[in-house]
Amino acid sequence: MSTRDDGPTGTRLVVGVDIGNSTTEACLAEVAPDGSVSYLGTDLTRTTGVKGTPANTAGALTAIRGALARGGRGADRVATVLLNEATPVISGLAMETITETIITESTMIGHNPTTPGGEGLGVGTTVSITGLGTAEPGQPVVCVVPPGWDFDDAAAAINTAVAGGAEVVAAILAGDDAVLVTNRLTRPVPVVDEVAAVEKVPLGMLAAVEVAPPGRTIRTLSNSYGLATVFELDPAQTRQVSPVARALTGNRSAVVVRTPSGDVTDRRIPVGELVLRGAGKTLRVDVDAGAEAIMEAVARAQPLDDAHGEPGTHVGGMLAQVRDTMADVMDTPGQPAVPVSEIAIRDVLAVDTFVPAEVRGGLAGEVALENAVALAAMVRTSRSRMQLVADLVSEGLGAAAVIGGVEGEMAVNGALTTPGVDRPVAVLDLGGGSTDAALLTREGECTAVHVAGAGELVTKLIDSELALGDREVAEGVKRFPLAKVESFFHVRHEDGTVQFFDQPLPPHVYARVVVLSPEGPAPVPTRHGLDHVRRLRREAKRRVFVVNALRALRQVAPGGNIRALEFVVLLGGSALDFEIPDMIADALAPYGIVCGTGNVLGTEGPRNAVASGLVRAYAAEPVRSGPAAPVR
Repeated sequence: MSTRDDGPTGTRLVVGVDIGNSTTEACLAEVAPDGSVSYLGTDLTRTTGVKGTPANTAGALTAIRGALARGGRGADRVATVLLNEATPVISGLAMETITETIITESTMIGHNPTTPGGEGLGVGTTVSITGLGTAEPGQPVVCVVPPGWDFDDAAAAINTAVAGGAEVVAAILAGDDAVLVTNRLTRPVPVVDEVAAVEKVPLGMLAAVEVAPPGRTIRTLSNSYGLATVFELDPAQTRQVSPVARALTGNRSAVVVRTPSGDVTDRRIPVGELVLRGAGKTLRVDVDAGAEAIMEAVARAQPLDDAHGEPGTHVGGMLAQVRDTMADVMDTPGQPAVPVSEIAIRDVLAVDTFVPAEVRGGLAGEVALENAVALAAMVRTSRSRMQLVADLVSEGLGAAAVIGGVEGEMAVNGALTTPGVDRPVAVLDLGGGSTDAALLTREGECTAVHVAGAGELVTKLIDSELALGDREVAEGVKRFPLAKVESFFHVRHEDGTVQFFDQPLPPHVYARVVVLSPEGPAPVPTRHGLDHVRRLRREAKRRVFVVNALRALRQVAPGGNIRALEFVVLLGGSALDFEIPDMIADALAPYGIVCGTGNVLGTEGPRNAVASGLVRAYAAEPVRSGPAAPVR
């Protein structure tokens, strides 16, 4: 190891660098000849490239220079840079629908405009507003108003038809004038507006229009038996239209038009088969059997050697794509290409969830939440490019750079700097793509495992189950507490407390569920209430982090017995979450384990464990007779 003497006392200036999936951390310290360590500064930056590849060099140099600036030292005084052995890990994700709802030759509108007019339920035959004069007296009709009609003209035409004996029971508008039209009707009826595809509404068909009172949701059209009553359906037909009711659940307004040959089918989709190889056996499990069956098979195949998906299926394509991505990022100019055969999937996490599937036959993008399985797959390769990263860091900084230790061992080494922690200690590193666990025994033996699924999977679940279609909004829901804006000057937090403000809140958040980000309240575009969003967020975290914490600890605990553990320290970016550490601590409480968020060096919180662990490991090495010549 090439080092540089920092002074006449033989003190060496070293930097520990932890290259992670999402962030790169550095820890600057002076190591005295007797092995004592003086920590000078730390820094954190975003990882450049995929962990364990030459692209990490830029991020590592940025973190090192940041730590040097904080510690007031120059790069020319650095003796050694210590890098973790960062094996490349890629977590892929697939969310596969198990069922698909298809509605053929029928029409539904559940597009939930914010300002429908009137209230109640109207059932009648669809008639264009231009044909109201020919409507048979006493025959209930639903007026369809195409684009281009002024609200005054539409209301006048309906009033004239009613005065002539037409029984108008509801109206469907293209524009957003429902309230204006309703206010001008001599006989108020439920009116649904903002129907962009109003020209596709079939005429001469039986239709039902429902508008709920303010603060309520529809009751009849979102109920299978309500639809059966309205359209006089037999039991077989009621079974067929039940997906329509599910798709309209939670709306304030809806329209359902029945066509003579309307048909609904609910069919299974072949989502593929997982082939798991490990523990001397090969197991096969259908993805559509659900997460519980998949995870049971994964547990029986531990330790997992590899996994494949059935060719020609979505699952097979996802796993193949993860392998190809790994091969691409490992490809380095001047180096032999990494064959796909060297890349193995070492862990799979399956989670039962729901995904918004568009209902075919809807006119306004209606969706029904369909059963789905979310899969996270973690890939590792036997070939490491970390020595190349070390060479590039050495060249860029002008100091020796070496591989200082294996990541898991260094993490527990750094966790020991948390006040109140002693051997044996287990750590849970809660990252973005994977959850890592390591155990350090009293004898100094270390065992580490990596399991698929962490923060990114939680974000994906929230995005899908709330039908947000926006990863950044889903990330905000995951990271920050929620509130409901009840006036321009106060909000009600998710714990029920009320907060008042001196200045008015922005108009666009009024009466909305918001996330309380550092930049201020940001609205969540969902029709669900505060309690539902909070419950969904916590359940997503539980299904990923709590489940992964328990299965990772079982793999490192002696004999798989979690009760044998004494201290568990939570590390990583997700350990900074406002509720995940408490959820994991609650899950481990029955086992009598001391569990909490780490405070590395007594100052850094759950960050910097691996970087500071590299420094501690370096300081514990036998002191050499003298420093080598400086590396320029």
